[in-house]
Amino acid sequence: MAEGADKDQKTEAPTERRKREAAEKGDVLQSRELGTALVVMAGAAWIALAGPWMIGALESMLREALTFDNAAVADFDPGRALLSLLGIIALPLVALFGVTLLAAVGTPALLGSLGFRWGAVAFKGDKLNPLNGVKRIFGPQGLIELGKSLAKVALLGAVGWWLLAQQATSIMSLGAQDVRKAVGELGSNFAFAVLIMALALVVIAAIDIPAQMFQRGGRLRMTKDEVKREHRETEGSPELKSALRRKQHELSRSGRKAVKEATVVLTNPTHFAVALRYRPGFDTAPVVVAKGRGATAEAIREIARENAVPMLSYPQLTRAIYYTSRANQMIRDDLYLAVATIIAFVFNIDRAMADGIAQPEISVPEGARFDEEGRPTA
Repeated sequence: MAEGADKDQKTEAPTERRKREAAEKGDVLQSRELGTALVVMAGAAWIALAGPWMIGALESMLREALTFDNAAVADFDPGRALLSLLGIIALPLVALFGVTLLAAVGTPALLGSLGFRWGAVAFKGDKLNPLNGVKRIFGPQGLIELGKSLAKVALLGAVGWWLLAQQATSIMSLGAQDVRKAVGELGSNFAFAVLIMALALVVIAAIDIPAQMFQRGGRLRMTKDEVKREHRETEGSPELKSALRRKQHELSRSGRKAVKEATVVLTNPTHFAVALRYRPGFDTAPVVVAKGRGATAEAIREIARENAVPMLSYPQLTRAIYYTSRANQMIRDDLYLAVATIIAFVFNIDRAMADGIAQPEISVPEGARFDEEGRPTA
């Protein structure tokens, strides 16, 4: 029996808590087109403002390299000579690096997603699987990216053709001019061309950013039940809060550290919770590090939220693990495939969320299906 597909309509706007949890997991607003546009514009500004400085530095470097006397020949030191020549052009190049770095960092800052995520640089074993790469390329998100790339090439190609047509006469006349004047005019033409290309990229970014906002909003939308459940969890009764604090205190003595180190927490989504750990090279199979129902399940979920442990709703699988495994015990053999599918998704969750990939559907073996009271079901 397949699970993971949400049958309810996601008609509700995401809450602040939903947005915050998504950002902690790496699902943030991103636009490569805006980043490219800002970097190219920074380069164009550097050419316009620091271009003459760079040309002067290159002239000085060439003059220095071709000027020598007897002492320079007698005491020739290749390393020192090279450092001396590179020092002449170092400042203009450092300025170029600085403005482009500022533009690259400014892109996520403008989109409100500035920050470092260890999950983005962590090793993800499923990236070595060529089939996953093919799915990413030919999936819906891959086709969207292909369409954007083709549109970008068409627009930039049209702009480039227009620039060549406008500057063709000027470029052809450069050979008849003085070298210094020709170099200056060529630099001006190049700076103008880069600036126009950057503005074309800004147009692409202006289309891409609303599209990215729309896609992310669709991923984060919630069902009415999810909104109600979140409200109950946030504004619960004093008795529920007291029970939750008591269970958290009990759990903190026995399994709080284990939940923090869990790979994923599976939920029912409200009645049961199991925390699983799988460390490649250390665990031979996924291990149940904590499990509970009722207030204990909520305590596990709360600890997972506080420590940004991924949580996924798989009701039938959660009950199967709860009723067939003990804490600090490996899961049952017939549940390996289902759990391995989920863990592979979690290891690549940042990329999956950025690409709008939904959590995978899994099947629970018939012999491991239970209702909420632990009775076997068909």
